[in-house]
Amino acid sequence: MTIQEIYDLAIKMGIESDLRGKEKVLKLLARTKEQYEKLSKEEKEEFDMERLTNPYSDSRILLADSDKNIKKILAGIDIDTGEVLLADKLGVDLIIGHHPLGKALAKLDDVMHLQAEVLNIKYGVPINIAQGVIREKISEVGRSVIRGNYNQSVDAARLIKQNMICVHTPCDNLVAKFLYEKTGKEGFEYVNDLLKFLKEIPEYKEAIKSNAGPRLFAGLPENYAGKIAITEITGGTEGAPQIYEKMAQSGIGTIIGMHMSEEHKKEAEKAHINVVIAGHMSSDSLGMNLFLDELEKKGIEVIPCSGLIRVKRFQKR
Repeated sequence: MTIQEIYDLAIKMGIESDLRGKEKVLKLLARTKEQYEKLSKEEKEEFDMERLTNPYSDSRILLADSDKNIKKILAGIDIDTGEVLLADKLGVDLIIGHHPLGKALAKLDDVMHLQAEVLNIKYGVPINIAQGVIREKISEVGRSVIRGNYNQSVDAARLIKQNMICVHTPCDNLVAKFLYEKTGKEGFEYVNDLLKFLKEIPEYKEAIKSNAGPRLFAGLPENYAGKIAITEITGGTEGAPQIYEKMAQSGIGTIIGMHMSEEHKKEAEKAHINVVIAGHMSSDSLGMNLFLDELEKKGIEVIPCSGLIRVKRFQKR
């Protein structure tokens, strides 16, 4: 596979697993195209053309020899200069990072609208309320990421002529859909039943060995789970703390997330919502693994690094 083919597969899988539904995502892409057509010549020159085909601004090809046939990749959750040097030492053809890098990190805030749309489509939170609550948080994230040295590892890779991409929301969508479908089929009466279920998923089971397994952040194990929402898994980063009251009013009893700040925990407790934190690196690993399995099926060797708990869900022939 070429780098473009690998990247296109990631975006395709991300769209197909998006909790908003493929039709909704394609509609949003069409709307972006309409908006682009109305721009001035100067505005079009500044426009990121990738947005016309990829709805996830936090996933991009960062450095690529487009004609190179990829046989071996280094895949990790966070890619820093150390991982770049490791890739050179191991002789890989491509680095795939999960968390955004370079220009993808600079537009992390753009994917956060997904959170409001999922809350509306899947869980009945009125869109005007969900959108209104998260708007300031999106603005805050946009201001915060721009101050960072987001090209540091990309520049390192450029110096040694190493190919690099990052795949964030598409992989988060994969784990969100995985958990949405699994929790919907199982049906959990109590919060503790949900915790036990998560601890049997291989990535979370492995994380327990490092004291980073699923845990209860808010609520009690014996609480009724109620309606379980997968709202803290995909959509860029942590949303607005004011959203929990609106979730509770829409009938949500328990949420599953990757991580949670103290401020968010306190607001969830005020709203009497149970919070089950599955784990950050383990959840990211689950999403990455569902993508990397498809690459291995096509004969690409995957070397895991940087927090990636590699679990394969297929058998090689």
